[in-house]
Amino acid sequence: MQISGHMAIVTGGASGLGAATVRHMVEKGAKVAIFDSDIGRAASVAAESDVFPVKTDVSDEGSVEAALTAAMNHFGQGPRMVVNCAGIAPAARVIDREGRLASTLFERTIRINLLGTYLVTSHAARAMMALESLETAERGVIINTASVAYQDGQLGQAAYAASKGAVAAMALPIAREFARAGIRVMNIAPGLFHTPMMEGLPEDVTAKITDNIPFPARLGDPREYALLAAQIIENPYLNGTTIRLDAAMRLPPR
Repeated sequence: MQISGHMAIVTGGASGLGAATVRHMVEKGAKVAIFDSDIGRAASVAAESDVFPVKTDVSDEGSVEAALTAAMNHFGQGPRMVVNCAGIAPAARVIDREGRLASTLFERTIRINLLGTYLVTSHAARAMMALESLETAERGVIINTASVAYQDGQLGQAAYAASKGAVAAMALPIAREFARAGIRVMNIAPGLFHTPMMEGLPEDVTAKITDNIPFPARLGDPREYALLAAQIIENPYLNGTTIRLDAAMRLPPR
């Protein structure tokens, strides 16, 4: 599917992988809406070009529905493309050294990473189904963000790995359900990228992490994620699966 001229929604588009995706989609000619809880940062990214920022809590269905309506009204069309980047990556043992449980953090992680992805996917897909199909018989493309942690989860990543594993598991059944409507569903599972979370680490910690990356032996550039997202949209035969974007890295146990 061509990107130019169509509406795209990028959740978590105020920073990191999402912000890089917003910029790349704009370069490709898309009309982009940012759904993000940090409306200040979203507005800063939006100020760079004709991008529509909407304050959104992806874990709240009413907020997602209102954001989608606002974006469709702003652009005068429904979404053809969705890239779900919104998420959190907390680290906590299931039972810490004091014997406390991490159930509250687990629930919050599932709500944002998994339920949030599901809510945006379902509401956007319903809007796509109301659109006319394109010459390729497509109506839209939805790209969700998993993580290499869904296969290589480290100690302390039970909540994060579970949420991203579920995102990865959803791709095929949802792609099969939406096939009749001409909507493709894909996942990207990024490895370690230059994002605000990684940039806050000490240099020696970052160096230790990159020692485990075969080639290129560096953190990923968020633009490389954006490039893959665009390539998925433009390649009509990609559907229902997860692509690791990790320079052949496998996470160690801790």
